Amino acid sequence: MSSALPHGVRRIRPALRLAGGALVMVVLVWRFGTGPFAAAWRVTTWGSVAAALALTGLATLANAWRWRVVARALGAPLTPFGSVAAYYRSQFLNAALPGGVLGDAHRGVRHGRDAGDLGVGLRGTVWDRVTGQVVQAGLLVVALALLPTPLRPYAPVAFAGLGAVALFAWWLGRRQGAVAFVGHDLRALLRPGVAVRVVAGSCASTAGHVAVFLVAVAVVGVDATPALLVAIALAVLVGSAVPLSVAGWGPREGVTAGVFALAGLGSTTGLTVSVVFGVLAGVATVPGVLVLLADAVVRRPRPTMEEQAPALEEARRG
Repeated sequence: MSSALPHGVRRIRPALRLAGGALVMVVLVWRFGTGPFAAAWRVTTWGSVAAALALTGLATLANAWRWRVVARALGAPLTPFGSVAAYYRSQFLNAALPGGVLGDAHRGVRHGRDAGDLGVGLRGTVWDRVTGQVVQAGLLVVALALLPTPLRPYAPVAFAGLGAVALFAWWLGRRQGAVAFVGHDLRALLRPGVAVRVVAGSCASTAGHVAVFLVAVAVVGVDATPALLVAIALAVLVGSAVPLSVAGWGPREGVTAGVFALAGLGSTTGLTVSVVFGVLAGVATVPGVLVLLADAVVRRPRPTMEEQAPALEEARRG
């Protein structure tokens, strides 16, 4: 899909993402000062870090399972251990490198090479991320519409945004040429047996990340109803998907400050919560370092397709 963009835009797109995230952070520091950032570092505890590690671990298992479901539907199955290790690696790289998506790109390329089809590997990773974010957006719409919170008036806006995404997906699915694969992939992923598992995995993953956000809220000491905090957490998760960040920082902080202000909890408090959440989410990706170290130590030659055949067949059987 990116091939439709002019060559010059494609070349500078990573720099634009980095610049966008940096600009958001500069504006936030200019508007609120360094106080919320210093306060976040003071209140973060080892107990909250341990909780974030455990909750993110559960979310990572759910994400890896969803990825396996997507990859199998596209014809490039993954093993359980390999998918979990690759997901931890990609999360750490996303958190440590500019742009917030380089880990996913590495995950897709590596999967494609291992499966003998680079295109399928990249598409599987993209669909894994896209389906997860669409489910998160759907959960946000449900939360805004059903939960008694000050954010309920914004439910129609969220619903319209989700509808626009669905309409765009339908339009892409009917295109021919360079994006003809979209329709083929959507038909594979929307089969009931696949779609139900993708939604279930996404819901479990979202629950884990919402729980980490609630840990950050508890650490800061925000007094609000559970319904409001869940709605805010879902809005932050959806807003964090905006592809303008510096190693994950930028949009998340801006969205959190804005949503807290809309909920009547104060934008400064929201920024502090977001920084704590960012620290916890970043530290929770540290197991990915172990995967990178194992990669460096083992350095085994990449197996041939004939050597991979038994493992791939086992993965297909589940």
